[in-house]
Amino acid sequence: MSKPIVTGLLSYGMSGRIFHAPFLASHPGFEFKAVLERNNKSAAQRYPSLESYDSIGEMLQDASIELIVVNTPNYTHFDYAMQALHAGKHVLIEKPAAVTVKQVETLFGEGRKLGLQVMIFQNRRFNSDFLSAKEVIESGRLGNLIEVHFRIDRYRIAIGNKPFKEDKAFPGNGLLYDLGSHLLDGAISLFGKPTSYRKTTAVHRPGSVVDDYFHFHLSYPNQLNVYLSSGLLIAEPEYGFVVHGTSGSFLKMRTDLQESQITGGMLPNETDFGIEPEGAEGKLVIIDGQGQKSTTLLKSPRGDYQGIFEAVYQTIRNQAAFPVSEDEVLWQMEMLEG
Repeated sequence: MSKPIVTGLLSYGMSGRIFHAPFLASHPGFEFKAVLERNNKSAAQRYPSLESYDSIGEMLQDASIELIVVNTPNYTHFDYAMQALHAGKHVLIEKPAAVTVKQVETLFGEGRKLGLQVMIFQNRRFNSDFLSAKEVIESGRLGNLIEVHFRIDRYRIAIGNKPFKEDKAFPGNGLLYDLGSHLLDGAISLFGKPTSYRKTTAVHRPGSVVDDYFHFHLSYPNQLNVYLSSGLLIAEPEYGFVVHGTSGSFLKMRTDLQESQITGGMLPNETDFGIEPEGAEGKLVIIDGQGQKSTTLLKSPRGDYQGIFEAVYQTIRNQAAFPVSEDEVLWQMEMLEG
């Protein structure tokens, strides 16, 4: 392996603590060197060798840093990523890539002009539950696909304390830009760009001024219909993955453990990391040529967000194609913004 990629993280909030820092620190291809902490300097309690900067300008002046992880509020993604590119750094940007299609096109264009990588962080492609659904879909065991449902259900009636998510003054607010980017990416990664789509958003929580419910209906060739839904007032979660085909069905709850394991102190390189417990299996129902039904419980592949960091490493060091393509990101942004 070539020399590690020296990396700076722009926030040590929830996403920094859970989805980035543990993987940067445990992957041999990265040197997790610096973090931006404007107020509470807490990252060094977990990572003693880290340098803590007070501003993005100070971090970008560190010539040794090659990669900046932009994991700040959505409305800042474009500005901070552009600053990092102009400082000669590659960027890994949390979803959504930015707030508008125009901003994303500008970022990709600037990266190409400067010879730098602009990569969008879509970690849920490496969830155990998604990987299980992907494996079944790509196996062809369901025959010709007819109907697909992906959803994320939560119950959070209280208005959150993060203005950039709950206040219309901040572009990229609401549930659509938060979880919609995950669900759209999952569909696009499996089925490509839809031939058409319909989008519904709604506001249900008392006092909310931003969307807390959305639904997409994506239409694909051969009469395949894909439905993506999420809401913050769903008291009883439904299956996160439902796939119907001419030969059978697959049903799977959302069961990935990585976030809860990291929160509980487990490290990504521990033996049980990302492995679902017994009882979390997906249900595969097949109808054979004689009309006989069989049901099989399928254990999921191991979930491992390290996969996206490995892709970042290979893209920067070996010029490999990043798995989340520019086209896929732009298709997603068109539907988020449209």
